[in-house]
Amino acid sequence: MGGKLCIVIAVLFIAPALAQQLPRNETLYIAGHHWGSPTGWNPLAATPSWPCLNANDGHFLLYEALFCINILTNDLEPLVAQSYAWINDLTLEVKINKEAHWQDGKPLRADDVIYTYGLGKKYDIGHTALWDILNRVYKTDDYTVRFEMKKENANRFLLLDNLWKVYLLPKHIWEGIEKEKGYDLKSIREYRNDKPVGSGPYTLYSYSSERIVLKRYDDYWGQKKYGGLPKPKYIVHPIFKSNDAGNLAFERGEVDISQQFMPKIWETWQKGLPAGTWYREEPYYMPGVIPCIVFNFERYPLNVTEVRRAIAYSIDYSRIVELAMSSYSIPARSSFILPMGAEAEFFNESLVERYGWEYDPQRSVEILESIGCRKGSDGIYRMPDGTRLGPFKLECPYGWTDWNSALEIVSQSAKKVGIDLQTHFPDAPIWTDDYLSGNFDIVMASPSNWLGPTQPWSRFNFVMYSKGVPPAGEYAFSNYGRYRNPEADKLIEAIPEAGAQELKGLYSQLDTIFMRDIPAIPLMYRPWQFYEFNEMHWKNFPDEENPYASPMPLVHDGIKLLYGIEPVK
Repeated sequence: MGGKLCIVIAVLFIAPALAQQLPRNETLYIAGHHWGSPTGWNPLAATPSWPCLNANDGHFLLYEALFCINILTNDLEPLVAQSYAWINDLTLEVKINKEAHWQDGKPLRADDVIYTYGLGKKYDIGHTALWDILNRVYKTDDYTVRFEMKKENANRFLLLDNLWKVYLLPKHIWEGIEKEKGYDLKSIREYRNDKPVGSGPYTLYSYSSERIVLKRYDDYWGQKKYGGLPKPKYIVHPIFKSNDAGNLAFERGEVDISQQFMPKIWETWQKGLPAGTWYREEPYYMPGVIPCIVFNFERYPLNVTEVRRAIAYSIDYSRIVELAMSSYSIPARSSFILPMGAEAEFFNESLVERYGWEYDPQRSVEILESIGCRKGSDGIYRMPDGTRLGPFKLECPYGWTDWNSALEIVSQSAKKVGIDLQTHFPDAPIWTDDYLSGNFDIVMASPSNWLGPTQPWSRFNFVMYSKGVPPAGEYAFSNYGRYRNPEADKLIEAIPEAGAQELKGLYSQLDTIFMRDIPAIPLMYRPWQFYEFNEMHWKNFPDEENPYASPMPLVHDGIKLLYGIEPVK
């Protein structure tokens, strides 16, 4: 017994050492994608581990989707698929790359695509809502899949969005898992999938509470597509407790590429470190997403519009930019449309001035008192029925320092006008479960449909579309706040079918509803992925002057950097 115990202890201590002994010129260290101990690599689970996170995030190292997004152009780019084309008003045809195969050598064919998308019809999972518009998915041959929409509920935007956010699963493996788990979704989700088989360029090599290690799959089907194999043989993701720990490792050269928030990034190269970002000057990063606080509409009195509006006026948005964002953003406006980039043509300044809000604490007080709220002896307002305005939890993951700082500012701002908002920073998996299940008061989140050829429609759809969204207690993969407005639903359904001349008017109507009902409050304009690289061990990272890949480390077409970087000799 004692001898066996010694062996176990030795293994526990040797395993991390082995990870450290990986050849440095063959190993890329990354940070910012995974937090907390690994929970398994099941793409159907609510909180799978990196790189099997939500496919919306585009981590296509192990499992892949049909397409990925080029953030520089917002175009769909082929991944497992070769192309897509509309056969008629209701049918989209996708051609599959004949080279594609799974990591066990079996070919990836149309049946795998049909099976994967069919899981959304069978179970309540991430792409279940797609079946509100789909009639069927079928094949015309082993490498051609057709998606046929329902005539009465067709939505081209929603279908296109799902071409890049559904991980493809091997039918020959997952059919067996389904059967073993009795076709019970709860049991299927609990399956850890510690030996995942995908179609991507890397396999799971090892893991612990300290790191996740991937190893290159040298028979990867995409060699012809990318002109060879990825340069790093190993990718290691250390699991840091906070941004601060990861940033320190980055400065030491222990992390090569990071998407963590790093305050005052310019100080890294001022110190002489061989570090960089996409832009060498402000804003350093490419804006692409609007982190928000989302209200739970099933909790009183947060479901009272005036309470939400009072909170919106109480927030010091400039302070968030300065203290939480290191001035990487301009102060967030009340519109749900980015006022810069490709979306700017839909941004309506006059509507923002008429229906929106800005930092004005006195206006918060006026709004509350206009509905009969009165301040108690503790300085916090009560509703006319006596319900205290708080404490309400403001929730986001521990260690996400920019988000943590933003919510501290929101909390402080609200308390100054008499609303009790208290920050709550659980571990990331708990936060994820809370927002999916509706177990929150106010949660900070970024709309997952954050890029692609359907923005800003996807953002509105993700936060405001109510059809098919279950009540709190059941997992919702969009509209976490359970906001419901038939008028908004109609506009969201109309936009994908509208002509170019109609779009601006329709977006103005939808944005007006957003600012009137306030299902969420934009806090900042953030790059979807922070992008910092350290060339101490690897060089030739993409940037504005060398844009061979997007500024999204290992996400969507940012995966191309794996083929362009070189080890420093």
